[in-house]
Amino acid sequence: MQILPVVDLLGGQVVRGIAGRREEYRPIVSRLCSGAQPASVARALAERFGFAEAYVADLDAIAGRDPDWTSYQVIAGCGLQLWIDAGLTGIERATPFVQPQVQHIVARLIVGLESLARREALTELLKLVGRERLVFSLDLKQGRPITRVPEWHSLEPAEIARDVFELGVRSMIVLDLACVGAGAGVGTEVLARSLRTMQPSLELIGGGGVRGVDDLRFMEAAGYDAALVASALHDGKIERNGE
Repeated sequence: MQILPVVDLLGGQVVRGIAGRREEYRPIVSRLCSGAQPASVARALAERFGFAEAYVADLDAIAGRDPDWTSYQVIAGCGLQLWIDAGLTGIERATPFVQPQVQHIVARLIVGLESLARREALTELLKLVGRERLVFSLDLKQGRPITRVPEWHSLEPAEIARDVFELGVRSMIVLDLACVGAGAGVGTEVLARSLRTMQPSLELIGGGGVRGVDDLRFMEAAGYDAALVASALHDGKIERNGE
């Protein structure tokens, strides 16, 4: 199973996520490097672990502000291709990410459930970005979907997953924000098994609360193809090659 390191950006620094309470996020303190500058963190991830890709959550952009293009370029300059979550709400926000001058550093674009306001916007984004590069994030909090889309307000997570698959999504992150940085595991393995049974071809990425190698094994057994990991790397709980 692939390990995808997470870089949470806020105010030009790398921060540590805590249960989705973004007002409490503070600059990261890591065993891998000194300081919380994107260059230091990205270089450590690339050199210490040999990672070729990183998931970048641009928390300022998710809150509606401009993307942190400078940090993206710095992280990419350390040898990492980026999976970027920049709070895409529709094609207007996504268009800059498919331009030739930045497309070469962007491996995948994340469309978060919490950011979308219209179901139709997902169809438009799939056409713009392409289903092979777009990743839908099924954003949960304590097991409940975080959504502003009227059609999805009363749906269970698996029902939303089924709907977006029918729209064309082929890659999906399952993330419970209440588990991020809480040290209690990802808590979504039962849902992952359900999604894997529902659609065996769906690429499934899980994250939020990975404590160490045992959690990675549980996730793989549940059907996940990849895991988003942050704190366990910086705290020395996972070494190179997932040891």
